[in-house]
Amino acid sequence: HSVEATPLSPDPVRTGEQQSLFPVSLQGKVLGICGNIGSGKSSLIAALLGQMQLQQGVVAVSGTLAYVSQQAWIFHGSVRENILFGAKYDHQRYQHTVRVCALQEDLSSLPYGDLTEIGERGLNLSGGQRQRINLARAVYSDREVYLLDDPLSAVDARVGKHVFEECIRKTLRGKTVVLVTHQLQFLESCDEVILLEDGEICEKGTHQELISARLHVGCATKQNQRSGSVFGNVKAQGKGRRGGACPGESGGSPGPRPPLPQGSPGLVFVPTAPLNQLVQTQPPREGAVTWRTYHTYIKAAGGYLLSLFTVTLFLLMIGSTAFSNWWLGFWLDKASEMTCGPQTSQGPCEIGTVLADTGHGVYQWVYASSMASVLAFGITKGFTFTKTTLMASSALHDRMFDKISQSPMSFFDMTPSGRLMNQFSKDMDELDVRLPFHTESFLQQISLVAFILVVLAAVFPAVLLVLAGLAVGFLVLLCVFYRGIQEIKKVENVSRSPWFSHITSSMQGLGIIHAYDRREDCVTKFKMLNDENSGHLLYFNCALRWFALRMDVLMNIVTFIVALMVTLSFFSVSAASKGLSLSYIIQLSGLLQVCVRTGTETQAKFTSVELLRAYISTCAPESAQPLPAGPCPRDWPSRGEITFRDYRMRYRDGTPLVLDGLNLHIRSGQTVGIVGRTGSGKSSLGMALFRLVEPAGGTILIDGVDICSVGLEDLRTRLTAIPQDPVLFVGTVRFNLDPFERHTDEILWQVLERTFMRDTIMRLPDGLQAEVMENGENFSVGERQLLCMARALLRHSKIILLDEATASMDSKTDSLVQNTIKDAFKDCTVLTIAHRLNTVLNCDLVLVMENGKVVEFDKPEVLAEKPDSAFAMLLAAENKVRA
Repeated sequence: HSVEATPLSPDPVRTGEQQSLFPVSLQGKVLGICGNIGSGKSSLIAALLGQMQLQQGVVAVSGTLAYVSQQAWIFHGSVRENILFGAKYDHQRYQHTVRVCALQEDLSSLPYGDLTEIGERGLNLSGGQRQRINLARAVYSDREVYLLDDPLSAVDARVGKHVFEECIRKTLRGKTVVLVTHQLQFLESCDEVILLEDGEICEKGTHQELISARLHVGCATKQNQRSGSVFGNVKAQGKGRRGGACPGESGGSPGPRPPLPQGSPGLVFVPTAPLNQLVQTQPPREGAVTWRTYHTYIKAAGGYLLSLFTVTLFLLMIGSTAFSNWWLGFWLDKASEMTCGPQTSQGPCEIGTVLADTGHGVYQWVYASSMASVLAFGITKGFTFTKTTLMASSALHDRMFDKISQSPMSFFDMTPSGRLMNQFSKDMDELDVRLPFHTESFLQQISLVAFILVVLAAVFPAVLLVLAGLAVGFLVLLCVFYRGIQEIKKVENVSRSPWFSHITSSMQGLGIIHAYDRREDCVTKFKMLNDENSGHLLYFNCALRWFALRMDVLMNIVTFIVALMVTLSFFSVSAASKGLSLSYIIQLSGLLQVCVRTGTETQAKFTSVELLRAYISTCAPESAQPLPAGPCPRDWPSRGEITFRDYRMRYRDGTPLVLDGLNLHIRSGQTVGIVGRTGSGKSSLGMALFRLVEPAGGTILIDGVDICSVGLEDLRTRLTAIPQDPVLFVGTVRFNLDPFERHTDEILWQVLERTFMRDTIMRLPDGLQAEVMENGENFSVGERQLLCMARALLRHSKIILLDEATASMDSKTDSLVQNTIKDAFKDCTVLTIAHRLNTVLNCDLVLVMENGKVVEFDKPEVLAEKPDSAFAMLLAAENKVRA
């Protein structure tokens, strides 16, 4: 198993420029790859995965692949399912994997251990937990070649050292490992190191060779070590209450540890767990569509008066058509009497003579007027009906979008994205296209049936006796058919959501699916979900055909009886009336069936309205409590002072507290570094500040104002956050920086220069107007973080939250960005969440968190001087890693 690359030029999607690499060949070694942001590190991994377009040269990979992406991919399922990824469960290998990836403590904190359900994209996990689950997936797969794209960027130094030593150096010993990292202290343990710059290998060799040659890697490593050893006096400490050793540290020669036996202490094994712990299934609602659903649609269409007016236009149009047919028959009768005399007269009359001898033209004018009214009512009806149905679908879409966009984070934890995609795509398509089509057809058919019955009652009353028998048979069939067809349609609508979710999740993890060769599994699941949805649709259409067949038989019997009555002349009815009756009965035989089918399909389409109405009526907004009177002051917050008073927070009802009794006071203009183990509640503190989750108790005061008394829009527009996972939208670079177009191009270029992205954007063909792909895929993760930083610089907020904002940056860029932050936000209150302790050493205060509680809160130099402080332990661990 080996990796080999002769001079090659993969053509990256990211920049559109050709990138070249020198020969690389390794087998059974650990290759460390480093370089500045945008130097081509992830592109090299993509080239090895075959996901780049090769321009020249050769890329050869011998052996099975395992891949850990820079942004962790988590699919909806349990922790165990994400780690196994379709592989067979082996208890000893699984427990060993959990241990070397430092997941024991995380799993023990979850309610059902490794069987705890994870939301889509790992929403209920921290960034470090997601990354280590991805790494565990790779380790458990037991492949020959491992491609690790910065897998330790989201973990703290202690966990990072444990994972690197126990997992990468020992468990993967003898495997071919390609490790991309910005944490240069790990490069000395690599067998070979290469430094990328602008898509080319500018340095290559062992770490010792590069250090001796005093090249870029060596200098950067020494600088990195110095930056991590500001408080060097604590390096030798660390035997206090938490112990200086990292979890899993041990002496002895490196080598894979033997798998631990079942039931080993500290390893989590839960035999069973309940289904649907987080994401609830979407059961189809039983019973017919309720009147409330029709009421919601009618109100959205403009109200009852407009809807009644539209139905009246249908009746007038169909009534005019029926009247014109009846008038033609009446005209023929009168003309026949006037021209040919009574029925006992000898000889038939020519139709031309009948129509010509009526005199005065009254009958012609009435008939022409009725046809003109049909045309006028038809045009008016078409315009009004189109306008009302479009108004209804637009109003329901906007109301649902507003409700969902205002929903709390817990709603998105429990609602798969596929379910929402189903609502906004397929169900909205039903409202936009199919529901109006079927409704129009149904209203026309039912109006025509009603007028046919009226005309038949007027010209041939005896037919009503036959139709009474038809009504009995029709009602019996309808009772059998109606309930079942509604339930089938509801099940068909609901079964579409998992199909959408699977497609969305597979698209997000396409690279990993290809690397692990799980394409067949994904395609098989896609076919299964598609077959399930198509099966329900087939049952729906079969049920319609079942009803149509029986209605055809029934209507054929009725038509035969009426034809017999007309031909045998049991009743004294004029020839024109008999002809009209027979014509209408034949027309009714098809109309009644079409009317029932369109009526059923119309009501089936209303199940989409019912699902939308359920979201509109049940989605609770983030903040349901009324706000006190009076607008928020325009200059609030003017100082940026933050106070936490006994603050407690949980993500959902019935879940443990993630923040428990926080008491903090941060003065105006202070910079606070927030550190702690992954999953300790650091990012949750930022969510509390923005009220993404409502408090379970206590208060947060900003400049003395309780944030719960401020509107969410006012609160969030006055604060700025740079999230752990950078977010870019489809559009242009300019749109992503300044979506509301409040700044000039000159100011945008200035902030890009301050975040060291000016040159990168200038190299793009269209500059600020260059296209940004979905999720910013045409930029590296580090470049996305820098663009988010530039966006934050434009907001001029008094309070800034940086959540691992430089985790995917190299040390040099990190240092430059820290200087930019210090300069740009010098008058602001800055909260910096970080795993790299050198990024918080220059802060005014350091907050150490553990299990959602404040462990320590003081100046970094004060905490570093205390031998038994938690911060000193973290520093000692990081310095030991860098030593």
